[in-house]
Amino acid sequence: MTDAVQSKSISSVSKKKSKLEKMLTNKSLWRGVVALIGAIIFWEVCSQSKVWFGVEIPWIGKVPPPTEVIAAWQKILHYTGYWESWYLSTGRVFAGFTIAMIIGIPFGLLLAVNRYFRDVFFPPFEILRPIPPLAWVPASIIFWPTTEMSIAFVTFLGAFFTIVINVLGGARSIDVQYLRAAQSMGANQWDLFWKVILPGTLPSIWTGAAVGMGITWEVVLASEMISGGGQQGGGGLGFFIWSSYMGGTVAQVIVGMISIGIAGYLSSSFIRYLGVITMPWRRLF
Repeated sequence: MTDAVQSKSISSVSKKKSKLEKMLTNKSLWRGVVALIGAIIFWEVCSQSKVWFGVEIPWIGKVPPPTEVIAAWQKILHYTGYWESWYLSTGRVFAGFTIAMIIGIPFGLLLAVNRYFRDVFFPPFEILRPIPPLAWVPASIIFWPTTEMSIAFVTFLGAFFTIVINVLGGARSIDVQYLRAAQSMGANQWDLFWKVILPGTLPSIWTGAAVGMGITWEVVLASEMISGGGQQGGGGLGFFIWSSYMGGTVAQVIVGMISIGIAGYLSSSFIRYLGVITMPWRRLF
């Protein structure tokens, strides 16, 4: 019994080591690290060009250098308002995104599998789709009783149309021969949906979700800037950037922009992780 336990512990340790070694020897990871370091060095040199070389490089020379941005970041790390902005923006993004997924996926599947539903609802959907989500901000402020609800509605629109289009395209692109093969083996309409259409649409669903997540972050930040973020004490990262700009602290504006990039990257990574879990067959490629 003891030998078995020891062998299990040794195997688990070896697996952890192999994963760590695989990560450390991943060339793509190190290429990304080198690219980030190179970009930061380039940014520092260009921003300090007037001080170091007496010549200001256009555009990027007007941006605060990374050393100044890091110093400004360190000053606000202990402020609760900064972390409250993270919390509010993330909550708004995932609230709108989740509602868009819950409504958009069934809606897109219905458009794909039901001709009558598509004939009735696709024309108005196509008319509304080209309207930018930010164009809905004034109307949503009027329609909804609170600023939070208006921001959530605009955030929902940012992801909804992208998700529906990807789901519709993915379901319509399934080879009809798969459906006929399943029918020839006795599959009914319910079996076709659960065993052919839905699994075949999953890649498009998660692609649309990843794209929609990025659009959602763009929309929520812009709506926070326009509407004031809902709260003056911590109105989200969009309001943080706008208030920093109005206060003349450009370094804090850059801090807010980098914070958005980190939040968007983490959100997209989470979506991709969910895609890997729900599509285990994709791990083979």
